[in-house]
Amino acid sequence: LSQEIVLVGAHYDSVLGTVGANDNASGVATLLEIARRLKDRPFGRTLRFVAFVNEEPPFFKTPQMGSRVYARRVRRRGEKIHAMLSLETIGYYSRQEKSQLFPMPLLGLFYPDAGDFIAFVGNFPSAGLLRRTLKAFRSHSDFPSQALMAPGWIMGVDWSDQWSFWKEGYPGIMVTDTALFRYPHYHEAGDTPNRLRYGDMARVVEGLALAIGELAGPLEQ
Repeated sequence: LSQEIVLVGAHYDSVLGTVGANDNASGVATLLEIARRLKDRPFGRTLRFVAFVNEEPPFFKTPQMGSRVYARRVRRRGEKIHAMLSLETIGYYSRQEKSQLFPMPLLGLFYPDAGDFIAFVGNFPSAGLLRRTLKAFRSHSDFPSQALMAPGWIMGVDWSDQWSFWKEGYPGIMVTDTALFRYPHYHEAGDTPNRLRYGDMARVVEGLALAIGELAGPLEQ
């Protein structure tokens, strides 16, 4: 196996009081389907799929957060994480105007006001990974996609497992339907399977599988 690793992760815990269909069963389902699609393909890099526990409160951003434990461990081992993709709430889309909100009103000037897109979110040190992943996704899918590169202090930018890998100096991005900025049942009892948009989700999964395969492709010479 190659020493360079493309790691795809999703957390499987949910907030107390909700079944967590979108947050984050949708991410885990995406993880499993991408793994199924790519399992028999040869790649230049090691492709690793990991399901994390303890992403939600009260463990979020604590030493007990599952991805934080994992990221510290791979750093101690000296593993070379070439790319980390966190799959976080993948299943809700809306074509209605003004269905998309933003953590800062200014962002609404640059992004659509309908929540019909998949978002790729990263911090500045992960800019290269963000650009490569978005380009790969768009080369394989015509599903609407947007990218945001921003500091972690902007609300929502570091709200998933990629944060744990940032803390260890690894490049990581979040792939998301933007969660609470679109989904009206975020962290509520109404986050049930009937709320998800499975046709849109399937298109996102197909594009992501091909994009991740490209990230894990032949090593550069």
